[in-house]
Amino acid sequence: MGCDEHLIPLVDEGLGNSAYLVDLGDGRALAVDPARDLRALRAAAAERGLTVAFAADTHLHADFLTGALQLAHDDGATVLASAAGHRTFSHTALDDGDEVDLGGLTLRALATPGHTDEHLSFLLLDGTRELGVFTGGSLIVGSAARTDLLGADRAEELARAQYRSLQRLSMLPDATAVWPTHGAGSFCSAPSGAERTTTVGAQKAANDLFAAPDEDAFVARLLGSLGSYPAYFERLSEINRRGPALLTTAPGLDPLTPQQVRALLADGAHLVDARSAAAFAAGHIPGALSNPLRPAFATWIGWLLPPDVPLVFLLEPDQDGADLAWQAAKIGYDRLAGQLDGGMDAWRADGGSIDTIELVTADRIGTRPVLDVRQDAEFTAGHIPGAAHRELGDLGADGQAAADGAVVMCGHGERAMTAASILARHGTRDLAVLVGGAADWAKATGGRLADGS
Repeated sequence: MGCDEHLIPLVDEGLGNSAYLVDLGDGRALAVDPARDLRALRAAAAERGLTVAFAADTHLHADFLTGALQLAHDDGATVLASAAGHRTFSHTALDDGDEVDLGGLTLRALATPGHTDEHLSFLLLDGTRELGVFTGGSLIVGSAARTDLLGADRAEELARAQYRSLQRLSMLPDATAVWPTHGAGSFCSAPSGAERTTTVGAQKAANDLFAAPDEDAFVARLLGSLGSYPAYFERLSEINRRGPALLTTAPGLDPLTPQQVRALLADGAHLVDARSAAAFAAGHIPGALSNPLRPAFATWIGWLLPPDVPLVFLLEPDQDGADLAWQAAKIGYDRLAGQLDGGMDAWRADGGSIDTIELVTADRIGTRPVLDVRQDAEFTAGHIPGAAHRELGDLGADGQAAADGAVVMCGHGERAMTAASILARHGTRDLAVLVGGAADWAKATGGRLADGS
């Protein structure tokens, strides 16, 4: 088997993850780390005339709901997962060294704890030849996935387990392909970069963690690279252990009248405005959360909003409500009340009140206070001198991070508008959002960015 033509990576740019579909050569396929949003996987299988016969999960995912159970229900797929995960639904429970005959190819389970306790890597074999290894959150391109998802008190213990797991994987032949789940854009600690697959030899040569002289140095490097992660990560692994609810119909958004929207909001629902940051600035429903529909949409829903409160959405006419609903569903947000039918035009026609937020370019900040809501690493790499800093994910705690009249900024403007909408909801007045980011400020003013915290 030549894996290049038989393995199909399916990249979720928003969550920074990859699932894989392997053509087993007899009309059947293996899916590895499939997400609940199976649209791309199903399209790839249909294009090749494949039926998914096996669905393997490398670990109890924290950043998305597994689609393995749905594949078992819909396609009759056999679910393969770690026995140590104690999943409560029907599956083939695998221990270290167990092998599964895929019909010509073999899948061997390798215990590689670290990212999670029960983590498995899956070595794909053609006879005795190692074709590649699905490494999940153990070995990833340029790093290894975070080890603090089970609590800060266990992060070092699991980092040491991760060290041993990478040492084990390094014993595979250098030419062995490495197919990780987590990649650039994942909050599971993947570094930036376009490459999502690699080889064992390439990682031994270029991955900084392999260059660590000993276990202690490895642990220090790995733990030192960890930033914050979305709040919903703390919920999904347990849902994946029990098995996500099966979807009997594709998720979508029902149309709502302005009167229905008002009633839902009065009863505690949250309103999410999925239009562009510029459209939100020009006019939005008071109290709405700005979260432009883009690949990162699901991350910020899961970071900023509770999963058990109905959500109402506002979209532009050309935005895809079905795509929005799928993004919410893949992280377990199923309480979607619907979308305002007719959008802002309907709201205006019904006499609804409207708020605005000023957009400013870098040359118009003047002496206004600046709040930078990027991640810690982004802020440290270069920021406007004197800017205050609070990560967007932390704003929901009190919404009091900025003074009246502040300019809120991020890298481009989307996260800043989300932050401004949170601050405005908590009573901060006269806010503005910077169009662009720190580099635009430096270019417009000739100023020099500060670095460090």
